[in-house]
Amino acid sequence: MDTFKADKTITVKGHKIAYHRIGAGQVILLVHGITTYSFIWRNLIDSLSKYHDVITIDLIGCGGSDKPLDVSYSLNQHSKILYEFMTTLGIKKFHFISHDVGGGIGQIFAVNYPGRLISLVMINPVAYDFWPVQPIIAMRTPIIRQLAMATLDMGVFKLIVSRGLYNKKKASSELMDYFWKPMGTKKGRKAFLHFAKCLNNKNLLDIADDLKTLTTPVLIIRGDADKFLSSSICEKLHDEIPNSTLIKISTGGHFIQEDEPELIGDHINAFLENLR
Repeated sequence: MDTFKADKTITVKGHKIAYHRIGAGQVILLVHGITTYSFIWRNLIDSLSKYHDVITIDLIGCGGSDKPLDVSYSLNQHSKILYEFMTTLGIKKFHFISHDVGGGIGQIFAVNYPGRLISLVMINPVAYDFWPVQPIIAMRTPIIRQLAMATLDMGVFKLIVSRGLYNKKKASSELMDYFWKPMGTKKGRKAFLHFAKCLNNKNLLDIADDLKTLTTPVLIIRGDADKFLSSSICEKLHDEIPNSTLIKISTGGHFIQEDEPELIGDHINAFLENLR
């Protein structure tokens, strides 16, 4: 198995945040979504770090970061923690590249801290009130949470991951080991369920009008085989964000970083090069 992991840590608001950093140039921050952590970017890091200083982070509650259950994992809170994280590292301006709920965090960050971003890239993002989706909604119900704690196993999880892939052959044992690693511990499962419970689309509805006045350059990448999130999300974001570009990829599922890493890496590098 590939041994990629977030191998550095920094303390933010009293909690350890794990991250990986490589390359030189303008800074890129890679922000994952729920069910994943920094590993989801591993196949893009070589491409992006040829010309950039690339930071992949494990959000609080995920991967190698601390997993406190007395702290909110809402999108608003994640955005605040990322602001403190980058400030602590001494990074003033950077590109924010995101996936899934990470895209929601990116929208909030762009609205609240526009001066910090050079650009925003969102890959299969959440937005507006088109989410949360199943199975995340079910995880908010106490009896379902208890059932999940008791019965969730690798077989069930593989079905969920496979549904998020266009190319089902990509659901290798190596990939499943990455996905399963935090879920293999009671602490990891509790943190995942806490994350699901904290998700509230009101966080994004509150900033919906602000997106219409964003001046940050935005790239939206949609894997058209995404079975978790509707194409309406990316289309509405593109329609309402003035300085945005939308790219659709037919051979990408929700976890398009696994389906088409080279292709999305090329699109992102071209977008960033255009900005220069």
